[in-house]
Amino acid sequence: MAVNRDKVDIWKSDVAKSVDFYNDWFMTFAPKAFRETRAETTKQVEEALQRTENLTNIKPDTLQSHPSVLPMLRMTTCPPIARDRLIGLSGVSPNLVKSMEKDGRVPPKMKKPELVKQLDMIGEIIEKMADPDIFVWKNRGDAGTKEEVHRASTIVADRLCGAVADPIIRNAQEQRQLSAMKAWLEARGYRELNSGEAEDWLSMPNGTFSFRFNVPVNQGDDGKQVNIPVDAVIMRKDAKEGDFPALFEAKSAGDFTNTNKRRKEEAIKIQQLRHTYGEKITFDLFLCGYFDSGYLGYEAAEGIDWVWEHRIDDLAQFRL
Repeated sequence: MAVNRDKVDIWKSDVAKSVDFYNDWFMTFAPKAFRETRAETTKQVEEALQRTENLTNIKPDTLQSHPSVLPMLRMTTCPPIARDRLIGLSGVSPNLVKSMEKDGRVPPKMKKPELVKQLDMIGEIIEKMADPDIFVWKNRGDAGTKEEVHRASTIVADRLCGAVADPIIRNAQEQRQLSAMKAWLEARGYRELNSGEAEDWLSMPNGTFSFRFNVPVNQGDDGKQVNIPVDAVIMRKDAKEGDFPALFEAKSAGDFTNTNKRRKEEAIKIQQLRHTYGEKITFDLFLCGYFDSGYLGYEAAEGIDWVWEHRIDDLAQFRL
């Protein structure tokens, strides 16, 4: 039985309420989440500056020992350098830069002499392009005062956080959504699954739930299995042997554009789940924010239903 996907006449009203709900949260809590991340990032930048003698000596050994500082170093230049631009300017291997930034390591098979040479080339570009308005000590030829280093670290942290502002906000909102769902479930007698309590998602005891659970699905016709992450897995209190848990994906969005770009993600998941477990399995959404009728219609056509966070009690209609 459908809960919201067939209520087309109230979609427009729900979208407006959800947008207001998200905006109220954003104005109140998003700045706090951003500030906390910025404060932590500032500490990390200060540590990185200390390792590079405040950008006066970026040694290959330092980059090899702490490859994850490279994204920060790209934000110290004027102008900040994109990853591909750094590769082009320095003439180093794309694999080196991508390995340092994505995997937090240098390529293990890269020969030492070539590695040192290319890390030195990266260091030269960063030192040469370091922003003199931020790193004021560069022109003086010293290492800067404590206050100057902290101020520079804050500016670089702002640049870093600005580049990933959307994920910071999205992660904070998702955490809040799951907290709201947890409170709702616990108020109705559910409890969170203990570590090691169930062999897999199908053997969860009745009346339990778990967040960020991997569910195995068959990929294609060759039977190859992959895990898909599911935000909330809930075994109903009245579940009978062989019943599937309820699966929910927590989704939030601060604008309409991105939701319509990402709407195929859920459709792919439900198709994989049905291909593996049959038509009785369900996969539904817990929505907050900017999800318009185009998005809702697309998901409804795939047989996906949803609960709006501003009307969280609709979870009860999913037999929870």
